[in-house]
Amino acid sequence: MNQTEIISIFTKKTLGLTFVLSAAALAFAQDKVGISGTVVDKSNQPVPYASVTFSNKQSKLLSDATLTDEKGNYKLDLTPGNYDITIEAIDYKKSVVNKQITTAGSIAALSIEPEATATNMKTQDIQGVVITATAKPYKVELDKRTYDPSQDIVSKGGSLQDVLSNVPSVSVDTDGTVSMRGSSNVRFLINGKPSALLGIDDGANALQSIPADQIERIEVITNPSSKFEASGTAGILNIILKKSKKTGFNGSVIGTLGYLPQTNLNTNLSWRKGNLTWFLNGGGGYRESKNTNRNNATFFNAADGGRTQTDQESITKNKNNNYNVSSGLVYDISDKTSVNASGTVRTFESDNLGNITYDYRFLNAPSLFTERMNTGSNNNLAFQGDFGLDHKFDDKGQNISLSVSLQSNRSYNDTNVNQVTSNIFELQNSINQNTRNKTLVGKADYELPIGENSKIEAGYRIDINNNNYDNDVLERYASDADFHYLNNFTYNANYREMFNAGYVQFKSKIGKLGYQVGVRNEYSNVDIQYSNLNPDSKNIDNKKSYNNLFPTVFLSYEIAKDNQFLVNYSRRIDRPRSWFLIPNPSYTDNQNIFEGNIDLNPSYVDSYELGYSISKGKFTINPTIYFRHTTDDVKMLVYSDDGVFKTKPINLGTDDRYGLDLNFNWDATKWLKFLGNVDLFGYKTNGTYNDLSVVPEPFSFEGSGFATRARLTSTIKIDKTFSFQIQGFYRGGQKTQSIDRKDMYALNLGASKTIWKGDGTLSFNIQDIFNTRAMESTAYGSNFVRDSYMQWQPRQFALSLTYRFKQGEKIEQPKRKKDINSNATGDDQQGGPM
Repeated sequence: MNQTEIISIFTKKTLGLTFVLSAAALAFAQDKVGISGTVVDKSNQPVPYASVTFSNKQSKLLSDATLTDEKGNYKLDLTPGNYDITIEAIDYKKSVVNKQITTAGSIAALSIEPEATATNMKTQDIQGVVITATAKPYKVELDKRTYDPSQDIVSKGGSLQDVLSNVPSVSVDTDGTVSMRGSSNVRFLINGKPSALLGIDDGANALQSIPADQIERIEVITNPSSKFEASGTAGILNIILKKSKKTGFNGSVIGTLGYLPQTNLNTNLSWRKGNLTWFLNGGGGYRESKNTNRNNATFFNAADGGRTQTDQESITKNKNNNYNVSSGLVYDISDKTSVNASGTVRTFESDNLGNITYDYRFLNAPSLFTERMNTGSNNNLAFQGDFGLDHKFDDKGQNISLSVSLQSNRSYNDTNVNQVTSNIFELQNSINQNTRNKTLVGKADYELPIGENSKIEAGYRIDINNNNYDNDVLERYASDADFHYLNNFTYNANYREMFNAGYVQFKSKIGKLGYQVGVRNEYSNVDIQYSNLNPDSKNIDNKKSYNNLFPTVFLSYEIAKDNQFLVNYSRRIDRPRSWFLIPNPSYTDNQNIFEGNIDLNPSYVDSYELGYSISKGKFTINPTIYFRHTTDDVKMLVYSDDGVFKTKPINLGTDDRYGLDLNFNWDATKWLKFLGNVDLFGYKTNGTYNDLSVVPEPFSFEGSGFATRARLTSTIKIDKTFSFQIQGFYRGGQKTQSIDRKDMYALNLGASKTIWKGDGTLSFNIQDIFNTRAMESTAYGSNFVRDSYMQWQPRQFALSLTYRFKQGEKIEQPKRKKDINSNATGDDQQGGPM
């Protein structure tokens, strides 16, 4: 069955399911009566934004819920019957009454009593006080920050890469590399789990294949607790995709047009009634991009006739199509038990045309001009299925969550290269690489409250990853009649990793001091099998195993409401990517070659943070001082081998990072808001490479210095329906003895207009207005200096139109039970990820 057939069948099935559920929604809407009422306190004053849940005694499918408005009033339609009515509100005791609903009309006022003290939180978990309201772009908690992209105008109609470019403490380089606080070793999760959505070594292509409009929030976890996996020394980015919590049938469609040419159409549908919640998200689009790379190198002490200077320019134009669809459901078997299932299909296809030119100037010989013309294609298909069960043992918070995720991803990459020197055909390359990945993730999380303020959490997780690489590289010179294999680059490789993890952590609170201590153990086995066509090479079967303890400590001290100190420590691990372990993973440019290192070992980091959070009126600020010490740090060795530049990852020395990460949000006036992030950090790198068989003399990575990253977003509200944003980004340079990275800055603009009485939104944005977002650096070797320039994407703009339809109650389900993201998010109340 080919990809077109798969998409056609999936589309037919999902459309059929949509019609069935729509019919069901209409059926439930029949024979209902209109109910209204008011929620008041013991002083008979209205209670705004209280949740009112009507639970039908005969059938939970007839249950419904709503929220009171700012005057304490509510209304909804119900099927006549006997109902338990549950009323809940912040700082009030829960109240339950029984009513018989027979005809339309008004219900007598429902009354609730306040808690003994407004601060009498039962501290279901000592997450720390959330210091911003939900309307704010981000909020700070004990072990993470949450970014809400819904107010991000400049990324409307874009992709996950565009959204990440606006997240505080996160930076996206021009090649799609994501970093946090200057480190690129970031671990990505989708709904709390590693995901086939991000593909196998797809880089920026994977980030661009997830639409911004399908992202509900992003959790930035700079120092993860023991509940999270220990991978990713820079931290974790948990991408939570939209799964609506609104009751009834809801939907939205968003279309985007832009330049460089892009078109996107995405839809989000959901249906929630009684025991059942269902969602369908899907869409696709076309996008073009243009990547530019320039390398200008000067060689020293060249022999007579040796190469002294090389000017290289590479321009690649990509055309890609991507489609994705996700569907899932949650069914409440009882008040204490629910099951959930979801499935995702993602495809990504691209065609690229590249041109690499080399201008060689020799000391005592004629110059040469060489051109390599590349035509290539990529086809990626990913599947993912998730299943889960959540059970409450009682109403005191004793819960267990079980989940399993099955993932599969395959990628085909074909490239043809023609090389011409001085206008004469020289050689041709044919490169075919097939990659397949299969992953199983199973986990269990258990929570046991102890008293009013304490909780024990424990869990287990197993990951099984299997990556298979099949690479063929053929070459034909002008004098050859047929192609022949390049033996070192034609190989088969298999990477298999299995790790078992268990954790336990304890949370409690003594007065204003909240604390959480935990430990995680991870035991991993790695098996790498590799063989190529070189008769002098031996087949490799390299087995490695690691067993490590990862302790975590989190402290919070609440000075006053919305005013607290946060202190934490964690130990992390950076396991080498499978791509880095394969001796010769890729071949496209015969003058710039990346070499793997099968002897590469994990790096370890000890991370410390001291933060302060305060919110006063319309101003929120969160400064954090941090320090990270990395051992067996992975560095990229760049060296020249007969004029060919080679890059190889190696374990070498240590790396220290320290600095101040400051985030703030300021509602200056009713029409002007600011969201800012400033990261001032220092770095110190130690290590010297001494293998003289590779480099002619010891190669130093020693270096230290200070750098700056800053981002400021200004939102200006013209009226209730029209706003626009201006966003500026700056990244300061960094310098060591081996590389000098230059400054980089960019300016973005966005505008948004609400239309059709709130059912529609029209958005426009320009990315990189002045076309300045490019990465420039100078690399220093023992016998060369190379200047590099890279621009992944030039200036672009997009126009998006969103339409929302068939909206039910615009509220979250008030019941304190797991939503459709359970087993996925980092929220401890929902059984966060392991």
